[in-house]
Amino acid sequence: MRIVLLALSLVLAAPAIALDGPPAGLPAWLAGAWELNEGEEWADEFWSPPRGEIMMGAGRSGKGTALGIWEHTRIMRKPDGSLSFFAQPRGVSASEFPMIAQGPQMIEFANPAHDYPQRIRYWRENGRLLAEISLFDGGKAQRWSYAPMGQ
Repeated sequence: MRIVLLALSLVLAAPAIALDGPPAGLPAWLAGAWELNEGEEWADEFWSPPRGEIMMGAGRSGKGTALGIWEHTRIMRKPDGSLSFFAQPRGVSASEFPMIAQGPQMIEFANPAHDYPQRIRYWRENGRLLAEISLFDGGKAQRWSYAPMGQ
């Protein structure tokens, strides 16, 4: 319980910490059309370039010709200057995940109060887009490795 409360306090403090330095930039390196094909299983993820302090995203995954899940996403700058990731799987109400870490080609968001996932991370490696969702402590991790669409 103490770990969850500490994690939640760190996430809630993140916007205040971000305001002490220059504002975090939107992850322009995420923009593009990405795909994963592993046998019958597939996934697509699309991200707009940053514009107007927001990046719009969409994703879908499935097996064979069947759609498994689809979702609308966005990364946006909030009025306090912080960045948050918003996810709307199957069009339900959006869940917010404040940014907790950022590097040159990595960004991570977390919301320990959310059921699952609690942590969302994107990064680029060897021309690929990698994505991982997990519990806040890294448990129950699921990972995707996307190639640029059409390659």
